[in-house]
Amino acid sequence: MFKLAVISDEVSQDFQTVADLAAEYKLNGIEIRSVWDKPPQDLDEKDMSRMKEILEKAGLEIAGVASPFYKCDIDDAEARKEHIEILKKCIKLAKFFGTNIVRGFAFWDTGKTEELWDTIKEYYQEPVKIIESEGIILGLENESSTSLATAKLTAKFIQEIGSPNVKAIWDPANEAHAKDGITPYPDAYNVLKPMMIHCHAKDAAPGPDGKMESVPVGDGIIDWSGQLKELLDSGYKGYLSLETHWRPKKALSESLVNEPGGSAFSEAGEEASRICLDNIFAMLKEHDVSIA
Repeated sequence: MFKLAVISDEVSQDFQTVADLAAEYKLNGIEIRSVWDKPPQDLDEKDMSRMKEILEKAGLEIAGVASPFYKCDIDDAEARKEHIEILKKCIKLAKFFGTNIVRGFAFWDTGKTEELWDTIKEYYQEPVKIIESEGIILGLENESSTSLATAKLTAKFIQEIGSPNVKAIWDPANEAHAKDGITPYPDAYNVLKPMMIHCHAKDAAPGPDGKMESVPVGDGIIDWSGQLKELLDSGYKGYLSLETHWRPKKALSESLVNEPGGSAFSEAGEEASRICLDNIFAMLKEHDVSIA
């Protein structure tokens, strides 16, 4: 059985509230994004110690650090420098909590990914040296707002980078949002499966205007029942981390979806995450898995 987690700010900015929910649902861990209205790279030693105390009391671990690394403009040299520092700070955070997974991206989408391909690879040489020296896995996420919008592009990039420390974070809903995305499961999943280190759970469906929007896990176009069965049958031992993104009354703005974090993002997140976790557990029960 794989492990289960929730991304912290999909529940609340208050880490105790997040831990309480995770413990109630008997999850294994929490994935760190924003906590107490701070992005992961801004959490200081006092914050980290407080979080560790909360985790230990709840019997939880950290599943990974959902860093915003390289969610920046590729042609902004100053931003690239700042993001190298973000990576270093998130590595320090990961090591403090005993996880070796830090998430990353490949710059905001320019519409010219093929043209800029070699440049993107060039700008990844320094990060790869850093993670290899630190023994950290950089999980690249297929993300529709970035240059690696699809599973196909993400897999190609990881293969060409050729580092054992660069793996994939698979997000079926991001594939559904991508302009050139294919059927998330099983088609896109099978492309990334050989290099997958971590998995996010959210769902999507076309809205009234035809544009893809977030919905509760299990209510959208993604075959989550099939995806869960595959993770079980394949013996996947990593984390499935809930990244709700859906909110029950008011949809998140595009800017908050692309750069999640803070109180506005977390509003009504606990209610939404409970609904999604209930749906996930119901599907697992259909596959004879009960979280006791």
